[in-house]
Amino acid sequence: MRFLCVYKPSKPEGGPPTQKEMDEMGKYMEESFKSGVLLSAEGCMPTALGARVRLAGGKVTVTDGPFTESKELIGGFAIIQAASKKEAIEHTKAFLKIAGDGETEVRQLHETPASDTVKR
Repeated sequence: MRFLCVYKPSKPEGGPPTQKEMDEMGKYMEESFKSGVLLSAEGCMPTALGARVRLAGGKVTVTDGPFTESKELIGGFAIIQAASKKEAIEHTKAFLKIAGDGETEVRQLHETPASDTVKR
């Protein structure tokens, strides 16, 4: 099963990690990729470079960043492979021990049979 893990750090946006934190996370990610658990992972650029697009009542609005609701800011995401939600949570706990305070939402992704995938 694949899971989307959306990380929301509790530290202020734009606070760069220390070299030690970068080294620890790099090692963790390398091991996770090699083991087949980590399929994809990316960090997000600051919200000042982003936009929110909303459709409500047939009207589209676009709001440029930065965004002030810091508790809801997404710091990054990962897609992981795990045998169960319980296992995905254990991997997420290990990630958070390195990343620091914050929260990660863990959501199982729909699996699409190979015959139904769109060829690009």
